[in-house]
Amino acid sequence: MNGIQSDLLNALPEIFVLVMAMFILILDLFLKSENRIAIFLLSQITLLGAAFITIFTYTGGVGYSFSGMFVDDPLANAVKLMIYLSTSIMMFYTRSYISLRGMFRGEFYSLILFAMLGMMIMVSGQHFLTLYMGLELLSLCLYSLVAMDRDNFHATEAAMKYFVLGALASGMLLYGMSMLYGATGSLNITDVANALQNNAQDHPVLILGLVFVVAGLAFKLGAVPFHMWVPDVYQGAPTAITLFIGSVTKLAAFVFVVRLLVQGLSVLVVDWQGMLIIMSVLSIALGNVTAIAQTNIKRMFAYSTISHIGYLLLGILSYSPTNPNGIAAAMFYVASYVLMTLAGFGMILLLSRKGFEAENIEDLKGLNQRSPWFAFMMLITMFSMAGVPPTLGFYAKFSVLQSALQAGFVWLVVYAVLMAVIGAFYYLRIVKVMYFDEPLDHHEIRNYPEMNMVLSANALGLLILGLMPQRLMDICAYVVVRSLQ
Repeated sequence: MNGIQSDLLNALPEIFVLVMAMFILILDLFLKSENRIAIFLLSQITLLGAAFITIFTYTGGVGYSFSGMFVDDPLANAVKLMIYLSTSIMMFYTRSYISLRGMFRGEFYSLILFAMLGMMIMVSGQHFLTLYMGLELLSLCLYSLVAMDRDNFHATEAAMKYFVLGALASGMLLYGMSMLYGATGSLNITDVANALQNNAQDHPVLILGLVFVVAGLAFKLGAVPFHMWVPDVYQGAPTAITLFIGSVTKLAAFVFVVRLLVQGLSVLVVDWQGMLIIMSVLSIALGNVTAIAQTNIKRMFAYSTISHIGYLLLGILSYSPTNPNGIAAAMFYVASYVLMTLAGFGMILLLSRKGFEAENIEDLKGLNQRSPWFAFMMLITMFSMAGVPPTLGFYAKFSVLQSALQAGFVWLVVYAVLMAVIGAFYYLRIVKVMYFDEPLDHHEIRNYPEMNMVLSANALGLLILGLMPQRLMDICAYVVVRSLQ
């Protein structure tokens, strides 16, 4: 197989998603409104096809394409499969919501697929330019999606804030990358790592570049003190878009951090480790404490996300060249977080209907009287987010805390455990509201049967995987060891 064929084969999932996204956008022009279900079905077929191609072309090793700018390794393939699954679930959850709000159009699904393409490029990027192109493709799609409900003033305002702050963060990231290029003489992650190993660097410039890179990454993750956009965008964006931003994108952001800090800048681990410790401590504290005061459930989930990012950083900062277990724990945590977020926002979408947005905590009052089954599903989700055994969230927190303990951060583990106890309050408050308060809304909960089935499977999955977490842990450990060796 010649070089061009090998390059195209490694990037075949991305090429397939690109072609299908453009085809869906064009096909939508020729479809009547009542036939647009075909767009939804084609989008799901695209995800299924991409998953099949990713599995079929997987070799088990690490392969480089396009002059080393693109990598096909177990980490990239595993995260891509998680992205396909999460995006598919998100589409099931949002179909009714966007139909009732006039957003069931081809551009919605095309933007979702283009955003997913950006994430796929991010997780396979082995070059600063490839990573940045994937990030910007994702970001531009998200800005457009947030502002898609053009008659919604809050959505437009959120999109403007997201765009301005996102442009600032992208500029910092790009400036940091340029400094790293100046210090090492390369944009390729492998070459940068080799240059640092050989001590061919201008240390002050390198550290300054690292600061800008970490700042840009922190914004994309939503870590304190670069978290300002998270609550406003979560609350202002249509709930369907908030679900996408709050869940699937975190998978790509995690790999983005791993590619840059762990693969490219592992020699500077002591320097970026200190920055991550500060951001982790602040994120856990601010996220958990501020979430207690929220009455809007989307805003509460936003601060919850900030605290979860703090716990995710615990795993990443536990990394050392001789012990990659922290990255495996962080991967397990982000996979668990995505499943929990999908279920949480799925319940909000389930309770929303035409002319009514289930955005406030009081909208969940008496849910057990209206639907005992879905109240139980939300109970499992809240317990998992709080880290209550035997749910998946408990083992996710346990794994990152264990990795931090093994790395010697005893005080950080004690602090994180104490903050987790405080953070459990606002999750258990929702359980109290569902089971002990009288309902304010007596409308029957109706939605597409497939959404009810997927949401039930999603929530039950948090319990089942919590009872049997070892398989998922082993997969995460395997792909990290094979990809970072």
